[in-house]
Amino acid sequence: MTAASDISYFPSTDGDLAYRDTGTGDLVVLLHSGYVDHRLFEDQTPALVEAGYRVVAADVRGHGWSANASEPFRWADDLACLLKHLDAGPAVLAGVSMGGAIAGDTAIEYPELVRGIVLSGASVSDFEYTYDKTREIVAESARTLHSGDIEAWLKVFLRSMAGPFREAEDTDPALQDRLREMALHTIAKHTPGERNWHVPMTDTWPRVRTLDMPVLMVNGALDSPDLIADAELYAHTARKGRSVIVEGAAHFPNLERPEEFNSLLLDFLRDL
Repeated sequence: MTAASDISYFPSTDGDLAYRDTGTGDLVVLLHSGYVDHRLFEDQTPALVEAGYRVVAADVRGHGWSANASEPFRWADDLACLLKHLDAGPAVLAGVSMGGAIAGDTAIEYPELVRGIVLSGASVSDFEYTYDKTREIVAESARTLHSGDIEAWLKVFLRSMAGPFREAEDTDPALQDRLREMALHTIAKHTPGERNWHVPMTDTWPRVRTLDMPVLMVNGALDSPDLIADAELYAHTARKGRSVIVEGAAHFPNLERPEEFNSLLLDFLRDL
């Protein structure tokens, strides 16, 4: 796992935002899912660096080692400020779940800073689940988190990794441990019922068709069916989009099938 000494900080207008910066070459920015941090990409960063890329794995505001919000903010604005701070030319943004939504929002709002996006287990940022089993998991996650019962919430959180067709026990215990460690670190930064300062983007679907950079959608075959369907729609709506399915994985194909995920990501980068 990353040591604290490996983390850099960008002084935003509302506290320091953390990121891990390794390698040299064209810039690839990795964006994690909700409740975890940049360590989600421990299996991707070395492969990308070895292939000749500069890799920045960011901690989204309120996660990992980044500051919590104390005023309204948008994901895309935070990331745009970081990209400008790095001053490394247009970047490829690759995000999982929430991180994929951030990649898409940033590409829509700041296309001059982005030359390609990879969205895994993600769609537009105002996506809402419609599949009943997934909606039950999401509702239970919100209920247990609001109650402050962290152990109950962790069980639901790990259940979400498995997707709607499996139980957490059906997934690799080592991956559960990795997610649990990151989630506990992020949750410790917050208190139940605190104000959510995030300002969501709305009406994002009509703007997907304006994306003029290559788009790759990567989904686990065992993820929620409505999310997979929306990923396909996203790929067909963007001007240069395509979608692939990773068998044997659910919401985190980069964890469950890292070699296949890395191969897809590197092929996408080489084709830019």
